[in-house]
Amino acid sequence: MNPPVAARIALWVAQGFSVGRVPVAPGTFGSVLGLGWFALLVASGRFWILLFGCALGTALSVWLCGIAERMLGTKDPGSVVLDEIAAVPVCFLSWVGMVIWKTGAMPSLCYFISGKNWLWTVGVFVVFRLFDVVKPWPVNKSQSLPGGWGITIDDLIAALYVNVIVVLVALIG
Repeated sequence: MNPPVAARIALWVAQGFSVGRVPVAPGTFGSVLGLGWFALLVASGRFWILLFGCALGTALSVWLCGIAERMLGTKDPGSVVLDEIAAVPVCFLSWVGMVIWKTGAMPSLCYFISGKNWLWTVGVFVVFRLFDVVKPWPVNKSQSLPGGWGITIDDLIAALYVNVIVVLVALIG
């Protein structure tokens, strides 16, 4: 028997609009979609929209990833990548905040992809993927939370680790 249409749509979104079904490195491909989500939020030119988008992405991830986990009958299925999509913009919050503190203005999307900053953007992405794959404490422990919480929180903790690295690099540099 086919699940209801709403459940199939929830699974499709949780799988990153089918990106999570690629056979190799679905989390990385989901994280690339997360960069797109970040770009869309930053392109608004408003910090509150970035914050709202991070909160909305997190809430949707907890809800829809929980539905997907139940539908697939597997704890934290690899094809579910909405957690990565939601977490990637969070990785950039400290950087955006530092730019606003320094300049008094929200950085444009071009700021993150031009000059030397594109290398920093790639660095943030790579460090996030590293923390998401290696899962240092407490990232690894958070996966034991039930349903969508266990799927989503580990990526958010990894994103918080990325923010710590960004701040440390900014303080050192």
